[in-house]
Amino acid sequence: MEIDERIKEIKQSFRQMMDGAVAQSMRDKGVDYKLNWGATLPRLKEMAEEIKGEPNMSTDDCYHLAIALWKENVRECKILATMLMPAERMLPEVADIWMEEIPSQEIAEQLAFNLWQHLPYAAEKAYQWMAGEQEYYQLCGFHVLSRLFMNGQEPNERGINEFIDQALSGIQGPFPSVRKAAFRSMQHFAELGLVYERMARSALKTVGIELF
Repeated sequence: MEIDERIKEIKQSFRQMMDGAVAQSMRDKGVDYKLNWGATLPRLKEMAEEIKGEPNMSTDDCYHLAIALWKENVRECKILATMLMPAERMLPEVADIWMEEIPSQEIAEQLAFNLWQHLPYAAEKAYQWMAGEQEYYQLCGFHVLSRLFMNGQEPNERGINEFIDQALSGIQGPFPSVRKAAFRSMQHFAELGLVYERMARSALKTVGIELF
């Protein structure tokens, strides 16, 4: 009951953040939620930090609150869930469930940036997701790998070959969002060092694309 009351309280606070123009713009683009207040990401981030900073808010509390928020078909609830979920507490099975339930590109990207990249098993999942057939799986996979490369994480030889194959496939694939994410991940891969840059340039040339 305490969680239910907290969810109700959080949802009521979204009214103060309402931006009708943002919400209408999303609807015009085909992004459909049961409720969408159009709250900005910086404001939601601020709200998440306020909640995590509450004196009696434990990691366990954040976990259960995030689980409950994710179940709501409300844009702001789902984004807040990605910001509140402690990465170290999220089991792979729960991550799989959330992946299956992603409703939009925005939520996929928020998951990748706020949560997926911080998972203890982030690289393993990223390779798995980028090889999937669904748009949001591929999108999350490439976004997470981009972040890992940006943080200096180098793949092993098998990982290099798998990444390049999947990136080339994504760049030539049917989803514009994935094409962009796959190319960006290739750029970040190249930034790992001269050897990686040469591999990226060589691979992209086979499909007629320049790296920079």
